[in-house]
Amino acid sequence: MYDYLKRKESKEFSVSLIDLEKKSFKDGEFKIKIVENIRGKICFLIHDSNKSPSEWFTELIFMLEATTFSSPEEVNIVLPYTRFARQDRKDESRVSVNAKALADSVSLYADRGMTVDLHTPQIQEYFKIPFDNLYSLTSLLNYFQKNHPDFLNDLVIVSPDLGGGKRADYFVKKLKERGVEAGVALGHKTREKDNEVAKMVIIGEVSGKNCLIVDDIIDTGNTMIKTAEKLKENGAKKIFAYGTHGLFTEGVEKFKVFDKVFVSDTLKVPKADNIEVVSMVKLFGEAIYRTATGQSLSVLFDNVQDPGQHSLEKYDI
Repeated sequence: MYDYLKRKESKEFSVSLIDLEKKSFKDGEFKIKIVENIRGKICFLIHDSNKSPSEWFTELIFMLEATTFSSPEEVNIVLPYTRFARQDRKDESRVSVNAKALADSVSLYADRGMTVDLHTPQIQEYFKIPFDNLYSLTSLLNYFQKNHPDFLNDLVIVSPDLGGGKRADYFVKKLKERGVEAGVALGHKTREKDNEVAKMVIIGEVSGKNCLIVDDIIDTGNTMIKTAEKLKENGAKKIFAYGTHGLFTEGVEKFKVFDKVFVSDTLKVPKADNIEVVSMVKLFGEAIYRTATGQSLSVLFDNVQDPGQHSLEKYDI
């Protein structure tokens, strides 16, 4: 990301990379220090998504506190993967709404923020600061058209559950803007207990089609895998999966059912022959550049300038 921004340097824009220092104590506590003077600077804090949830949250708040009270002009937080986003509502009595607690905490210190593919876009409303939710779809479709153009023929976008139907519809809409016709199918499941799928049926025509299962997070992958197995039973030709954030909490061996699994680089990706990584570096880099220079981010969301012409191709995002 730094290299991308470095290439953008001009008389009006310059960038420098500053490290944070973490000093740990024997009792397990720690402190964060900004190692250089940032007074009057526009700061972008890029937080490491690969830490444990508790460490991720604690370091985030301490990092923001240290930065805010070092007198910068502006503090921007960049969260490649926003943890705790799945606890986004009160679905039972006396339960914490972790997404709101996170948003409230970040809003105390930061002036702006950004992430990619929030678990539910409504979480943006919890933040009391401007908080941009970028879409990885642009980068993914560019990657497909460059590396797997044949897969876009006879394509069906599949949501592994009814709740992801809007995401699947959005994929189809953006494909159509590129001249690619695709259908939609949905997996309908009944769950007996967490992370286990009892039954799965496919709603939609998938026989003889290339199928892309889309979701924002790949955790255990059980629902995706059950969907893939059902797609094969229903005559699907090739089966791909895409999840922006690849947690793979039960490893990658079980994902051999897929011809390919695509994930972004918001998290470290375990190596496997059928896993490919779609980089979000240029997407975040362009968003940071535009924010720092006071330009609109709408080009990152409004994908089409003219019919058949993708506006972000010139950024190679």
